[in-house]
Amino acid sequence: MRKITLFFLVVACLFTSFPTVAQDYFKDGGEAGKTYILMAHPTVQNIERMKYLIDNHFLFVGESEIVGIYYSFENYNYNQSINYIRDNELSKFHLQHLTGLLTPENIYTENDFTHNFEVLFEQTLGIFFFGGPDIQPITYGEENRYAVVTDPYRHLFELSLAFHLLGGSQSPDYTPLLEKNPKYFICGFCLGMQTMNVATGGKMVQDIPAEIYDTDDPSEIVEFDRDKIHRNYWQEIFTNDKLMNVNFHQLRLPEGGFFAEEVKWRNDVSPPVLSAHHQAIKDLNECWEVTAWSMDKKVIEGIHHKKYPNVFGVQFHPEIPELYYPADSLIFSPSDQPKSYFDRIGSDGQKFHKKLWRFISKSIQ
Repeated sequence: MRKITLFFLVVACLFTSFPTVAQDYFKDGGEAGKTYILMAHPTVQNIERMKYLIDNHFLFVGESEIVGIYYSFENYNYNQSINYIRDNELSKFHLQHLTGLLTPENIYTENDFTHNFEVLFEQTLGIFFFGGPDIQPITYGEENRYAVVTDPYRHLFELSLAFHLLGGSQSPDYTPLLEKNPKYFICGFCLGMQTMNVATGGKMVQDIPAEIYDTDDPSEIVEFDRDKIHRNYWQEIFTNDKLMNVNFHQLRLPEGGFFAEEVKWRNDVSPPVLSAHHQAIKDLNECWEVTAWSMDKKVIEGIHHKKYPNVFGVQFHPEIPELYYPADSLIFSPSDQPKSYFDRIGSDGQKFHKKLWRFISKSIQ
């Protein structure tokens, strides 16, 4: 890894720095010898989650510090993140926004961000991609049938970044950045995994109930077996302040493979996970292997890159702190008994999630 001071000199020229003292880290030069992990979409909530996981020893990052990166045109008000980091004196969290022109036509080729992406890649250990709203279908060559797109510029930025890191069938002659460092770490949760799939040339199931189960009627969906429901559709039928907007379902794990060999989990034990999505990945690029399914094998729940060992994603949410301690008790349906997320995943879920975080931590080092 090059001297980190060079990183800061380059970044000071390439990126726009924040006007507050707490966020002038790159501009001021930082400290020599440090290592960094990127997180895309560094909202207050995502920073809180990262901090919880690190502070409570689920995620081990050593002495590495976290740099949140985002596109200046995203809808989220990142002044909230600036203030949160400053007010809580989070000395190991930093932010940097990037500027330039991104369109659906240039995200899978060299563009205004290409050199910036190269600099970030060369000076960091890896990146986390978090969950969020639907990707605009134009980015994977389809008309919008069911997607609800609320932050299109976020997707343009994260898709282009993931493409530059991993390459894709959209531009087969492009050499991905990971060719320079195949052990670079990339992990995606929910939308993050979907972004990795689309960036490499895949597409999306735009609505699971409508396209897989032939209904978009919430009253029919809530009658499904719970393992076929990937978010809580009761919220579209009745209102209750104790109603959770997620569902918990089990995973179907292939024999051998990623979770057995890397995460060290028995594939005959189907762990419960927190699910909060209505879309799913499809047309998986041949660079990926499927690591987990829904119980009926109609929804892909995990992927792992065949060439780059530390690149993987999951459709569920292991990063939510409430999985790891008894918080509020919530209900799934009118007849449900209130339970915390912690109680809903139970001992098997606890063991599974802790093993997954140990693997993630090992992959970063």
